[in-house]
Amino acid sequence: MKRAYIAWALVLTLLAFGGAGYLLIRGTWFQRDASQPAPHAAVGTGPIIYYRDPDGPFFSAFPKKNAAGKDYVAVRASEDISFEDKPVAAQQPPKEASSRRIRYYRNPMGLPDTSPVPKKDAMGMDYVPVYEDEAQDAGAITISPGKLQTTGVRSEPIERRSLAVPVRAAGRVDFDPRRTAVVALRFEGFIESVEKVAEGDYVRKGQPLMRVYGPDLSSAAAELVAVLNAHSSARMEGARRRLVNLGLDAATIDSIARRRRVPRVIDWPAPQEGHVIERTALSGMRAAPGETLFRIVDHSVVWILADIPERDVEAVAPGQTAVIRARSYPDHPFKGRVALIYPHLNMETRTARVRIELPNPEGRLLGDMFADVEIEAGGREKVLAAPESAIIDAGKRQVVILDKGEGRFEPREVMIGRRGDGYAEIASGLTEGDRVVTSANFLIDAESNLKAALQALDQGAPK
Repeated sequence: MKRAYIAWALVLTLLAFGGAGYLLIRGTWFQRDASQPAPHAAVGTGPIIYYRDPDGPFFSAFPKKNAAGKDYVAVRASEDISFEDKPVAAQQPPKEASSRRIRYYRNPMGLPDTSPVPKKDAMGMDYVPVYEDEAQDAGAITISPGKLQTTGVRSEPIERRSLAVPVRAAGRVDFDPRRTAVVALRFEGFIESVEKVAEGDYVRKGQPLMRVYGPDLSSAAAELVAVLNAHSSARMEGARRRLVNLGLDAATIDSIARRRRVPRVIDWPAPQEGHVIERTALSGMRAAPGETLFRIVDHSVVWILADIPERDVEAVAPGQTAVIRARSYPDHPFKGRVALIYPHLNMETRTARVRIELPNPEGRLLGDMFADVEIEAGGREKVLAAPESAIIDAGKRQVVILDKGEGRFEPREVMIGRRGDGYAEIASGLTEGDRVVTSANFLIDAESNLKAALQALDQGAPK
């Protein structure tokens, strides 16, 4: 009995030691899983570049904690720092890449350093392989679809269009002298009375302006009445012609002939409709021949006189459309056409005067108003044009980025002509239908220049 008791106690002791060993081993492994990286986890090398949030796409240049209290994870130089979401399968080199022959390896930071074998730089970053098929074209580059979307690359085809090159200048409103009339007597007379017409009033054609008496006028009217009474048709034409030469209108002459009476005074009518801009006639005054009594201007059509720079004279031609914005009506543009380019320059300002005619039916444009003029210059023929945003102007040369499809881009030097409406004429270098990059083209051009510079080192690179 005593021996059985001892055996049972020995079994219990062995079980207790085995359980404690199992718990100790299990606790050690759990502690290792929680605090140490797995044996197969890759450990970054090189200096720490930045810190990232383990729970989200947030980054920091210094160690910190996120909202949940977790420490930001350090990212070292050798680790992947691409901002593109790449699937696991995409990290594996494509099968066809194994058949591509690596020509050499270049410095990942763009430094002029190459190597015949894989290596790392001072920061622990791997050198980038350069394949033979890539080295054939130093200018062309290939960009992944993800990077295209991230950088916002956009392209559009070039086509033929009419370029309107605006020429801007300052101008002022002037009256058309062909629509200005002066009321004056052709004989020495006296003004008996003046109608209620003042400067600024609008008068109609034929409306009486004043009553005039003149000895020569009365003599001519009496001659016409005498000829009518004598029924002398031979002298009729001469009598009427004398009244016409004195300035009488046909309606007044017909009235004298119909009544066969010599009026003491004559109602002097307005020769045209328009605004009275000058009045010197006074009741009872003596008027000398040729003295201006009224000046009437028709404002239905006005002129805009603009002074354009000498360099823009070639681009402006009669018949072109002009948009006029008066300082008094900035939100109400007026449209007219270039009527004349004056044949001389202003020696002091080196500008040429341009006359623009435009209708003014409402009379809103007043004389001597200042206005901003924009002339739609340039030819009407269609030319090959690309958006100005696609042009990379380096001063002596202009470059566009040609979109060759499937993420392949190539810089192309072009010759630029005139510009207008946000487009530039392509004189040479492209054909109709070519697609050019209109946004993020500077980034592609910089990467292309970097590749071309590295390609220039290929002569010293190991074969």
